[in-house]
Amino acid sequence: MSYSMSSDASESEGSSSFSCRRSDESPAPDIGSYVFGTSVMLPLAGGKDVQVWDESTKKVDSTLTEVEMMKERFAKLLLGEDMSGGGRGVCAALAISNAITNLSATVFGNLWRLEPLDEQKKAVWRREIGWLLCVSDSIVEFVPSIQQLPCGGTCEVMITQPRSDLHANLPALKKLHALLLGILDGFRETEFSYIDPGCRSVREEDKWWLPCPTVPENGLSDGQKKRLQDSRYRTEQILKATMAINNSVLAEMEIPSAYFDALSMSERAHLGESIYNCITADQFAPECLVECLNLSSEHQTLKVVNRVEVAVHLWRKKDLKKLTSSKSQKFSLSGKVKSLVTDGDMNHLLAERAESLLRTLRLRFPNLPQTSLDMSKIQHNKDVGQAILESYSRVMESLAFNIMARIDDLIFADDANKPLFSARGVTGFPVQKRTVP
Repeated sequence: MSYSMSSDASESEGSSSFSCRRSDESPAPDIGSYVFGTSVMLPLAGGKDVQVWDESTKKVDSTLTEVEMMKERFAKLLLGEDMSGGGRGVCAALAISNAITNLSATVFGNLWRLEPLDEQKKAVWRREIGWLLCVSDSIVEFVPSIQQLPCGGTCEVMITQPRSDLHANLPALKKLHALLLGILDGFRETEFSYIDPGCRSVREEDKWWLPCPTVPENGLSDGQKKRLQDSRYRTEQILKATMAINNSVLAEMEIPSAYFDALSMSERAHLGESIYNCITADQFAPECLVECLNLSSEHQTLKVVNRVEVAVHLWRKKDLKKLTSSKSQKFSLSGKVKSLVTDGDMNHLLAERAESLLRTLRLRFPNLPQTSLDMSKIQHNKDVGQAILESYSRVMESLAFNIMARIDDLIFADDANKPLFSARGVTGFPVQKRTVP
């Protein structure tokens, strides 16, 4: 969205010198030239003048445009994305999370090539992400501090400082964000190029929408390969750091009650007979269970993770309920209380087994999308600081993953350009590693 101010060039008779003026006799004065800028009258032959705008007017135009855009952004945040103004919008935390997500999709949604980000898009991203992140400057906490008095004594007062989670994670995310943009800027002069999607090989039909990378006939040079490997290594480290921050923020969010309200209270129904029987058996080995599961696709794996995650929290909830109920009883030696304690211990054991299975699945498949619990936490979260950290780390994680995927595509294209010979003399090609968007 852009706005530009314009004014009609005025003419005056008999002017022979420079003048910066506003005609008071005009019935409709030029508000733009009077308030926001000054116009310079240059004398020409024949007694006519031409109006030339001062350079400061362009700067004012740019400033006004940014102010109008900022007003629009914060109006949507205050209205909670409800443009009717009827108060049916989302909370501030979800509004900021959605704004950061939509901004990232607008700027980085079509990152299909290894090339520097367009300067206009980069300017839009830096400006608008700065507006959204500035909300965190006002999220503070009170801490005690010792101050010196003029008489030489001391007193303890409460001062404000940035909230601990924001103070620890937000500067790190900004640094990782700058490193990712720097990695993209490093692909200015390259030996490879791209052709539009069209003629793609059979093994790449799952990426038919992406431009096809092309390399020289002799392959990439050693220097270019080294740069690619170095960029991939740095991007992978950034990806791990952003994932760690995102996981820690999601772990700190409270589990919304709506998540449990939509579930039945039967762990067997969620897990299925086979997984439930393995978890409740006398001997349990999560690695063996993972090997026996049908995890041939990402969708199937995510489905199993969701089911196990539900069972973990249902068992934890039952364990807490049994423990609270047993402590509230006065007759601690009765058989009823002993039964409650035994049931609580069993729920605790089954929850730990399900958690170990969940950790094994996450280690085996580290690039899984968000689970149902994660999406429920984001949707019902009320903490603005956590919303900023979660959405900012999530979009940086997505950007790092996409950069790695584009580097892997290019490395695969370079390897495929050099046929490999097996021991039998049959020509083969390397198998491309599939990446999850």
